[in-house]
Amino acid sequence: MKELELQWQSSDNLAFYVKVWDPEEAPRAVVCLIHGIGEHINRYNHWASAFVNEGYAVIGFDQRGHGRSEGKRGHAPSYEILLQDIELLLNKSRERHPDIPDILFGQSLGGNLVLNYVLRKEVKPTCAIASSPWLRLAYDIPAIQEKLGRILIRMVPGLIQKSNFNVNDLSRDPEVVQRYIEDPLVHNRVSLNLGFLSIDAGLWALENAGNLDLPVLLMHGDSDKITSHHATIEFSGKAKSFTWLKIWEGLTHELHNEPEKKAVFDFVLNWIRIYTEKDTLYDNSDLS
Repeated sequence: MKELELQWQSSDNLAFYVKVWDPEEAPRAVVCLIHGIGEHINRYNHWASAFVNEGYAVIGFDQRGHGRSEGKRGHAPSYEILLQDIELLLNKSRERHPDIPDILFGQSLGGNLVLNYVLRKEVKPTCAIASSPWLRLAYDIPAIQEKLGRILIRMVPGLIQKSNFNVNDLSRDPEVVQRYIEDPLVHNRVSLNLGFLSIDAGLWALENAGNLDLPVLLMHGDSDKITSHHATIEFSGKAKSFTWLKIWEGLTHELHNEPEKKAVFDFVLNWIRIYTEKDTLYDNSDLS
């Protein structure tokens, strides 16, 4: 496996930290990773390595305001610019790996962005995967807090607050939780702008799911206390034939970091092969 660290410039001239994982031989496809809020792309090293071992290239970047990328921590000036960042990822990936399928893979906020991207943008991937997508939160924001936030966002959109989730809800694996707590590149900050734009984008995706026009795998654990698996089921019902829905019984937010992560990976790999290697027959009995 070959690992590279690169730097890209965003459309508004921020320096993005980029990580590339390549197999020794020519890749069969490339997985483009979009991480969640407060984390960074190197938390996916084990996931990327698993794909590389199966002959896939993987590429991802620290989102603006995250990890080693520039930008105010936990903030984005607009939702549109986040979608432009994903378009940059796809275009740069195609420069490195032309003429092979690309899979856009997003976790949590990344899943929110992936679903909005494929619904809104013209430069589309071959297929997409949304894991524990933030379409709705699994808990209610107090009405007075939301009302006050929507007033303040007009005056101080960059106002930073702490992310309102329990880190123990990320995974049932205590080692994953401890590494997260000790990770110096992880933060718990989110601006009013990023928070409410993401909430509204999740609702927009639910309302427009019927316009989906490419294959999307939706995955969620039914014990997720951070993002709503019911919203993921709702999205799948509206998108109908273009989605494949997998609800993992008993699993929590970070499916790729759960004790059952090998089963999750095998499921994802089989699905990717079905939708990117159309000339090859794979057993889809595991997609249940």
